[in-house]
Amino acid sequence: MSPTEFREQISQLTAQLAGRPLDAGLDAWLNAEHGVESDTYRQLKQACMTGVAEGWLCEREGGGIRYGRIFKPADDLHGFSVDVVDMQDIAGPHHAHPQGEIDLIMPLDDNAQFDGRPAGWLVYPPGSAHRPTVSSGRALVLYLLPQGSIEFTRH
Repeated sequence: MSPTEFREQISQLTAQLAGRPLDAGLDAWLNAEHGVESDTYRQLKQACMTGVAEGWLCEREGGGIRYGRIFKPADDLHGFSVDVVDMQDIAGPHHAHPQGEIDLIMPLDDNAQFDGRPAGWLVYPPGSAHRPTVSSGRALVLYLLPQGSIEFTRH
């Protein structure tokens, strides 16, 4: 697995997301079509684990969180940016999603959760905000942001 191959995987997924509203319907669709039992989930989790191990994902660290934006928004990614974080029993910085956020939760410890959700997809609608929190272990979280739009807040 290379960053180029990873980008192709993400591009195939974002092609299916382009133009769709980021809402509960998309959350349900992603978990039904690309949930934890799917090839998509298994391949993305393996790619993320490989990328972290090889150092091309989560290459930065701050406040006990490893993170990094691997791809800026681009046409081949249908306008999404791609970030991956590696978190264990920690809350990250509070931020808002002006255009929404799509998260793929990939526990590395069986009971790990992200914002109270187990393995799978979590879609935040436009205008939402949160303090991203991994509890009960360690997890990787891949997140897709329309146009890379994120606003860190003081909470």
